[in-house]
Amino acid sequence: MNAKPLFGAGLGLKRELMSQLQAEPPSVIDFFEVAPENWIGLGGARIKQFAWFAERYPIVAHGLSLSLGGPDPLDEVLLQRIKGFLDQYQIPLYTEHLAYCSAGGHLYDLLPIPCAEEAVHHVTARIRRTQEILERRIAVENASYYVASPVSDMTEVDFIRAVLQEADCDLHLDVNNIYVNSVNFGFDPFEFLRQLPGGRTVYIHTAGHLQVAKDLIVDNHGDTVIDPVWALLDEAYRLFGVAPTLLERDINIPPLAELVPEIERIAQLQRKYASSGSARYQA
Repeated sequence: MNAKPLFGAGLGLKRELMSQLQAEPPSVIDFFEVAPENWIGLGGARIKQFAWFAERYPIVAHGLSLSLGGPDPLDEVLLQRIKGFLDQYQIPLYTEHLAYCSAGGHLYDLLPIPCAEEAVHHVTARIRRTQEILERRIAVENASYYVASPVSDMTEVDFIRAVLQEADCDLHLDVNNIYVNSVNFGFDPFEFLRQLPGGRTVYIHTAGHLQVAKDLIVDNHGDTVIDPVWALLDEAYRLFGVAPTLLERDINIPPLAELVPEIERIAQLQRKYASSGSARYQA
């Protein structure tokens, strides 16, 4: 199996959709994303079905449980298993959340890392070790959150910039997460976006969310993308050029035909800005 160039618009490879995707794969889908933890160690019909996709499409691995900001020791056994998975299926990109999800055991949620200098050094050491074990660069995703850490002594955007610089890793940009945080904490999402290091942006997520109140959004990936988030994606392409972009849909998954127009909208924006930057991720 040869590595395939990663570009264009993609969709999460959800088991509910796999049979539909195999029967009538939409031409607008250029790649798929999976959480490696959900596939490592599987056998039988499920892994054969996954292999069908890996033989035909680039796959992105988006981790859920590495807990880059957590206090527990880095799970190097998991990382070795992830490396085997990436190598076996020639997966060009692995990304993880700039968050933590364990402290004496898994917490089953992504929690915010304190935006502080000590945390920068802690996280970057873990990212560097991750890259050493995987023998490849990774990208870290800006996370959504609902409570700011009381020990933070720098802004979120400064924290992200410091981590990327010190760890020498790439940015997995989630424009929906920027919008969610901007509503929950009252800042300008476009100004936040402009302060990010665009040259390190190699991968993008966009998604829908749940508006609970005027000043509270839950990042549930369970609805259609709204216009302000599309506007942020448009601005990201204008500022940084085109990068492979995924439509996230993790719950309330509709029939495939209802997701295709949103993927097509990503592709339309990419065509609009294709001349301003690379549309391909080089592994």
